[in-house]
Amino acid sequence: MRWGADEWRPRQQQHQRRVDELTAGRRVRAAAGRRHPVDDFLFTYYSLRPGQLRRWYPGAHVELEDADERLDWGLHQRGPGGGVRVDLPAFVAARGEQVEFIGRLLTATAKRPAQLGCLGLHEWAMVYGQGRDLLRHNGYPLRLGSDGTDEVVRGHRIRCSHYDAFRFFTPAARGLNQLQPDLESRVSNEQPGCLHVGMDLYKWAYKLIPAVPSELLIDCFVLARQIRTVDMRASPYDLQALGYRPIAIETPAGKAEYVALQREFAERARPLRAELIELCAALLADT
Repeated sequence: MRWGADEWRPRQQQHQRRVDELTAGRRVRAAAGRRHPVDDFLFTYYSLRPGQLRRWYPGAHVELEDADERLDWGLHQRGPGGGVRVDLPAFVAARGEQVEFIGRLLTATAKRPAQLGCLGLHEWAMVYGQGRDLLRHNGYPLRLGSDGTDEVVRGHRIRCSHYDAFRFFTPAARGLNQLQPDLESRVSNEQPGCLHVGMDLYKWAYKLIPAVPSELLIDCFVLARQIRTVDMRASPYDLQALGYRPIAIETPAGKAEYVALQREFAERARPLRAELIELCAALLADT
């Protein structure tokens, strides 16, 4: 497929405007040395910087006319039509094992039913038994205080299946989890109801740059940002000073609200996951 400059440059400009809007707060805070417990997660836990997110890619199978500046980007080459495209043999040679893993992980996840009973207790387990000075977001109070937070953890079944969430549990909380996920069991454990699994679609998408279409990447980013908001609203922290109404998962109403949002995110993540699976398969098939 070939796109002329009159077709691809407007797409690039639209993407850049969208990213500039989505990252404006982060860029202002970073310049001022300020932190945000919700939005900064997309740029601290995840490694892509706003400037990198802003760079637009059409995807692996599109050749762009009048795009010679991209020949200096890395993993790009001159196409048969004289334009510029992703150098797929070089991309797969460099990242083929990673592409295979991403496809395998996402395929296994997609085949499982969504489990909706975790109630976001991973965030509570990350502060269980901790003093105020040791909290990750110690500039914000715990809604129920330390004792109340610990009581919620002890009073619920904790069944976190996500390794990258579980590894931040406090030592006292790790033994309370019904699972002990690790990197080796990741493909066997991850399931589509997990909020972190939904957020991670953004990570798997940007690891496929420059072969992933930027429209898919930014859709994954937007979903991750919205999931992160719910993740922190359901956390033990009181973020009302920042405008976040808490989801009180220790109450029946809060539990119901969380599960409904969890189910919604799982459904919204489904087509994005399917697109990434299809992309991984296509990239490997091209070799």
